[in-house]
Amino acid sequence: MFMQVSAVIAAGGHGKRMNSSVSKQFLTIKGHPILYYTLNKFEKMDVISSIVLVTGVDDMDYTRNEIIRKYGFKKVKLVEGGKERQDSVYNGLRELSPQTDIVVIHDGVRPFVPIKLIEKSITAAIKYKAVGVAVPVKDTIKIVGDGNTIKSTPDRKTLWSIQTPQTFKYDLILAAYEKAISEGFYGTDDTVLVERMGLSVKIIEGAYENIKITTPEDIIFAEAFVALGFGDFRR
Repeated sequence: MFMQVSAVIAAGGHGKRMNSSVSKQFLTIKGHPILYYTLNKFEKMDVISSIVLVTGVDDMDYTRNEIIRKYGFKKVKLVEGGKERQDSVYNGLRELSPQTDIVVIHDGVRPFVPIKLIEKSITAAIKYKAVGVAVPVKDTIKIVGDGNTIKSTPDRKTLWSIQTPQTFKYDLILAAYEKAISEGFYGTDDTVLVERMGLSVKIIEGAYENIKITTPEDIIFAEAFVALGFGDFRR
């Protein structure tokens, strides 16, 4: 049976933690903007029929001219974002075709996501309806209370660091977003909106190179990853 799979790419961030006047998705790594690497992977995937790219109102013209047109992306539809990431993703979800079966939600500043991981998340979403990508934490985590004193130490084996893509049956995640917005709830990722509906989310193991570029230190890692070929759309 033919499945229509679309992607929503959230790229509405700014450069505050990057100490930059340029929105972080437009910073260049080895000659290309971060957002180029991300979009290129989804653009080249046959399974992805359409891409909704959500960005801030002030970045719309730049994105259209310097990203979409410059690099010849054919699948990408540009949509204006909202105040928070959740608002932006919701705007993107509403722009998808009603015939969409599966939607992949991904951060625009995670350019090194492996193609096989995206494909794996889609396959899992067909079976489980809601899928998150995560990696086991490497460090011991402490729960810290008042006065910066340790309250407890959770078992590291139960702790995973969530990433994107997060992949869902389209009607399910749209309903989760509508419920959250109607109730004034804002979550820190997409899976939590499904969780609060009382539904299970399947976790599949992600990739440690699938970093979110947020701080100046991340640029150093990003340049190394590009040099190693992780920005290539075939990886």
